[in-house]
Amino acid sequence: MKIRYFAWMKRTVGVPDEEVTLPVEVKTVGDLVAWLRHRSPRHAEALAEGAAFGAAVDKRTATLDAPLAGVREVAFFPPFTGG
Repeated sequence: MKIRYFAWMKRTVGVPDEEVTLPVEVKTVGDLVAWLRHRSPRHAEALAEGAAFGAAVDKRTATLDAPLAGVREVAFFPPFTGG
């Protein structure tokens, strides 16, 4: 699965994207966030509990309970506003 990071999250993690093989217990976006927090201190900082960020699954906005079965890409991005 490809994980992509945008804006300050990309700078914090230190890479724009990465390919990962998920453990079987990672079934939702929330599980993925928890798993990524343990990959490095930089991941933990970018995806800290209480931090404001959004997620997209295969280019569609997703919530933390969104399932990952069959998903090819998850992206994380900071909040944004329109106008």
